[in-house]
Amino acid sequence: MSLAGQVAVVTGSTSGLGRATALRLAREGAAVVVNSDLPDNGAETVAEIEAAGGTAVFVQGSVASREDCEALAAAASNLGPVSILVNNAGIERRGGVLDCTDEDWDDMLNVDLKGIFLVSRAVLPAMLQHGQGGAIVNIASVLSYDVIPERAAYVAAKGGVLQLTKSMALDYGPRGIRCNAVVPGFFHTPMLEQSMIDSGDYEGTKAILTAKSVFGRGGDPSELASAVYFLVSDEASFITGAVLRVDGGWDCT
Repeated sequence: MSLAGQVAVVTGSTSGLGRATALRLAREGAAVVVNSDLPDNGAETVAEIEAAGGTAVFVQGSVASREDCEALAAAASNLGPVSILVNNAGIERRGGVLDCTDEDWDDMLNVDLKGIFLVSRAVLPAMLQHGQGGAIVNIASVLSYDVIPERAAYVAAKGGVLQLTKSMALDYGPRGIRCNAVVPGFFHTPMLEQSMIDSGDYEGTKAILTAKSVFGRGGDPSELASAVYFLVSDEASFITGAVLRVDGGWDCT
């Protein structure tokens, strides 16, 4: 299932789930475009990939910016035709409808949902023009289905990711582009770490999330990366419009 000769774009890939995914795809042979809206860890992620014999470049830019997304696609084309896109970039802000400001709502929807639209719109034309097919994976969340308190904008955005994924699968499947979604459960990432701190009850929140896994633990980012790798590989050649839950049995508890 080697990805040798392929070019992959992974948004939000300087930390957490995105970084693990970028490292895994590079290990499998893909040239990887690492992305973040901040320069933090961009050079470090690229250096780790290159030290292992892989190829990578870092492109700073926000998925909420049309111009940045177009620049990201242009930079990726310098490595060759893009055949893999992982829409991972995301943010989380707390707040119910009465607490969520207009700015919070717009930021959440612009990054977590519109960002997938903007990046895909920038990358898809070259994928289609190349004519060799491709695979897109959108990172959703267990909160695409479930809800927890004070997450109005987040759950709205992540719920939309699933429908957008199915729409893309339907529209571009006939031209060889597969599009699937991965639904992570509790993974101990920097973003979730901050969310647990912001809860005011770090240990209590961690205990609740841990209990949502039948394994009694959070997932390791490498486990999410393995699921993404499967979906972009030829082993998933007849899978599109699917939602793969990598959540430790969230609904079973």
